[in-house]
Amino acid sequence: MSVGSGRGGCGAARVCGAGRGAAERLLAWDRALTRRAASWQGVWATKVLPAVEGSAEHTKLWLGTAALLALAGGARGRRAALAGVAGMWTGQVFGGAAKHLWDRRRPPERLVPHDRVEERPDSSSFPSGHTAAAVAFTASVVPVWPAVGLGCAAAAAAIAVERVHSGAHYPSDVAAGAVVGLAGARLARRALACRPGRAPVRRVTLRVPVPGRVLMPCGPARTGRCRGFPGRAWRRDT
Repeated sequence: MSVGSGRGGCGAARVCGAGRGAAERLLAWDRALTRRAASWQGVWATKVLPAVEGSAEHTKLWLGTAALLALAGGARGRRAALAGVAGMWTGQVFGGAAKHLWDRRRPPERLVPHDRVEERPDSSSFPSGHTAAAVAFTASVVPVWPAVGLGCAAAAAAIAVERVHSGAHYPSDVAAGAVVGLAGARLARRALACRPGRAPVRRVTLRVPVPGRVLMPCGPARTGRCRGFPGRAWRRDT
């Protein structure tokens, strides 16, 4: 009994040690990538990325895009706007719940050489809420209007990069936010597909009548069933 217990204890210790080592390596990679991204210079890193991220604060960018689609995109635009807002809201709910479950500190200030590090919020760093909302909106719009979704994807990618460049998040926070956003978009899409009052789409195959012949409905006892019309039968008279 004592030998078995000792072996079991050694096995558990190895597993715990391996898990701790993997977490330390992940943190080291996170910090190295954050330091490298925060050191980027140039107009796109110091002007473009902050402008895109500022427009996405409090989801202004996505709500504005949804309003434009609903007003100028016709029926397709309204469907895309509804899908985008529903997905974004679901992604935000998931992201907020994850922040309460996992309290992670923001990257240390020593990793970020610029002054924007002082503008970071005090909430949990994991996952990135901005990325979750951006990815959820984009993934919800793409199936409805792929061309518009492509533009949203470019903005979402810029927001994800900016969150690391500003020192607000580690790269793993951004990756987790993207996963949360995809999950929110999928759930919202399924909920919209099953909403009350939505009639299911049914495909029907029609047969083109041959000149000089007429297709007339009759009882199933006299003829067989016609393809594309379950429960109905047709008789051909000449």
